[in-house]
Amino acid sequence: MSDIWAPPKLNNSDGKPRRVGVEIEFGGLNVRTTSALVADVFGGTREVCSAHRHMVTGTPIGDFEIELDARLVHPGAEADDFERETKRVIGDLSTGLVPTEIVGPPAGIDSLSQFDTLIEKLRDAGAEGTSQGLTYAFGVHLNPEAPSLAAADILRILRAYLLMSPLLRRRIDVDTMRRMLPYVDPFPAKYGRHVINPDYAPDMDVLIDDYIADNPTRNRELDMLPLFAHIDEDRVRSQLDDPLIQARPTYHYRLPNTNLAKPDWGIVKEWNRWVMVERIAYDEDRLAHLTAEFMRRNPEDFLARVSVRLAEWFDDFGR
Repeated sequence: MSDIWAPPKLNNSDGKPRRVGVEIEFGGLNVRTTSALVADVFGGTREVCSAHRHMVTGTPIGDFEIELDARLVHPGAEADDFERETKRVIGDLSTGLVPTEIVGPPAGIDSLSQFDTLIEKLRDAGAEGTSQGLTYAFGVHLNPEAPSLAAADILRILRAYLLMSPLLRRRIDVDTMRRMLPYVDPFPAKYGRHVINPDYAPDMDVLIDDYIADNPTRNRELDMLPLFAHIDEDRVRSQLDDPLIQARPTYHYRLPNTNLAKPDWGIVKEWNRWVMVERIAYDEDRLAHLTAEFMRRNPEDFLARVSVRLAEWFDDFGR
């Protein structure tokens, strides 16, 4: 099991320890079996909300939701017996076609080792990852709490991510089906160059408006809309009519595959990759150097010349 890397900023804007939420998509296991595995690792009490939605409540780190990731299979709160039975049948038929999803609570960074234990149990129970089906596009989402809600600090992390994205995509080896579907689309090149430009120093209003102008969608490898909605929900909602945007003080990092077929893969490995982004963001000299290199060259040349150095820094930071 990998060591958990510490981010450069351990506390949030209120001075409390930062937390991270974990979401895991996979196939091959139903909700009932999955909720039993979650309770085995984290403790708590299993609760049946409907045939294809369970919860595990009262664990030391909070409550988990386990469900088939398809709104069509979940009855509404006012559903009658006929609707509930119909949704159950649809869900039974959908199992294996749509992912089972575990949504963990915001929890301390040290809890990530337990998620790796859960990954091992899922693997042993027959759960299938992204590479184990031609139509699978399963992913792992990390929701690291923002260390700061100031525009300048959010900008530095966004800028570092844009610079690191090509290396992350290579390291993760993003699955072909996931690249074909829109869920983890890269940022438009025009927007990336705009943000990376060292002369770009927006206040929060401009940062949010510029982001939405070029990224009016949740389907980005790093979805900033939950964080921006937490900071200024009225501003986001006035421009985007999407009820699935959930305001929360986190970066919504969507890029990793669910690599259950790889025995050495786990949540900690993907967390450590995210930490590399933050370490670059808060290393003034390295961030300035990368920014200057990017602005001097076209993006393709920049990546060819700098990706090796970035990879060396990535490995060096992990020591």
